[in-house]
Amino acid sequence: MSVTFEGKLLAAGLRFGIVVSRWNSFITERMLSGAMDTLIRHGAVEDDIEIARTPGTWEIPIAAQRFARSGRVHAVVSVGCLIRGSTPHFEYLAAEVTKGLAQVSLATDVPVTYGIITVENLEQAIERAGSKAGNKGAEAAAAAIEMANLLRDLA
Repeated sequence: MSVTFEGKLLAAGLRFGIVVSRWNSFITERMLSGAMDTLIRHGAVEDDIEIARTPGTWEIPIAAQRFARSGRVHAVVSVGCLIRGSTPHFEYLAAEVTKGLAQVSLATDVPVTYGIITVENLEQAIERAGSKAGNKGAEAAAAAIEMANLLRDLA
C-alpha cells in the first residue's frame, strides 16, 4: 500500500516570515493583509509572524534568504507587485526574482512561496490583490502553511 503525504492547512505552532515590497504599496499592503488574515485564520499566532519590508520586489529574495537561514521560521511568504512598463525592465525583474526565490527555497530547505504578481496594468493588480481574481498574498500564505506541514511530515 502506498503512503501519501499532503500538507495540512493548520498554522498553529508554525512560525512565518513575510517579505513584502514597499514598491506599489497600494497593492502590496492589500496582499500583506490577505496573507496575515490567512495565517491567523488557520491558527498562527501574530507573535509568530515576522514581516520584512523591502524597497522593491528586486530585494525580496535576499530578505527571504535571511529569514530562511535564520532558523526562526518554518516558511517564508513573498509579496510583491510588478506592473509592466514600456521598457524591458519588467521581464528582467520578474525572471530574476522568480529564480532567486526558487534558489532560496531549494538551498535552505525552507518553503518560500510566490506571492509576486506580474501584471500588465493597475487594473489587473487590483484584481489580484483582493477583488475578482482573489488575493495572491492570501494564496501564498495558504501555500506556506501547507508546505511547512508537508516538509515537517516528510522529515
